[in-house]
Amino acid sequence: MSAEKLFPVNGAELCVETFGDPAHPAILFIDGASASMLWWETGLCRRIADGGRFVIRYDNRDTGRSTSYPPGRPGYAYPDLARDALGILDALGVGRAHVVCRSMAGGIGLILGAEHPGRVASLTFVSTTTGEAGLPPSADLAVPAEPDFTNHAAVVDYFVAAVQAYSGGSPYFDEAATRALVEQDVARARDIAATLTNHYAMSFDGPSHDFRDLTAPTLVVHGDHDPALPLPHGKALRDAIPGAELLVLEGAGHDLPKPLWDVFVPALLRHTGR
Repeated sequence: MSAEKLFPVNGAELCVETFGDPAHPAILFIDGASASMLWWETGLCRRIADGGRFVIRYDNRDTGRSTSYPPGRPGYAYPDLARDALGILDALGVGRAHVVCRSMAGGIGLILGAEHPGRVASLTFVSTTTGEAGLPPSADLAVPAEPDFTNHAAVVDYFVAAVQAYSGGSPYFDEAATRALVEQDVARARDIAATLTNHYAMSFDGPSHDFRDLTAPTLVVHGDHDPALPLPHGKALRDAIPGAELLVLEGAGHDLPKPLWDVFVPALLRHTGR
């Protein structure tokens, strides 16, 4: 495990942490809206690195220790986040990586796979969607109103409640472990108000791509309790990508609960070991 390091990338400063031997095949984890790299949990990263992989996780803009912008005024658009991912690989001297994208970051994986196939050894989409019409809408999530961002305790309570809502009533939701992770996340964020707002405020304009054009080997991972993107979203994604496989995590919501790492990790190691 390396110490966190800040890299100048694409006009921003991005915080990166790695696990394992750089000589091993690289896995780049990219998380979704408002999620710092901490949500690819340290224990999970270590287990995957122990399986013979060089694991890379990082804070997207406006999360963790990476560059932050005024709340409501992100100084970037969605395609910039894809360029950031490539810039991190360049900074680490990684020519080709297995890319794992969760939730909102699914579109980043699509951009990378469609525009830079030579840099993508495989793709894994976790809790994401094709976005096509006709798929089931999100459930009515019981997320509280935004807190007073100057009130640390209120922010932590809000964040924990949001994570619980997105777990979809999963039997694996662990409030104590979630609260500890949220406390760490809030403490290291440059601006937690920006973290919780700016990814929803950025422009998503950019080149349009089709999941059917992807050629990298693809694994789709989806929880059967996901309230934000119900399971048919994962099935549609599997059906859209030629040759894609679907791993259903029974009891998972819009997350990767620790009790299911025994299912997820071997599947990811097999997928990235082709």
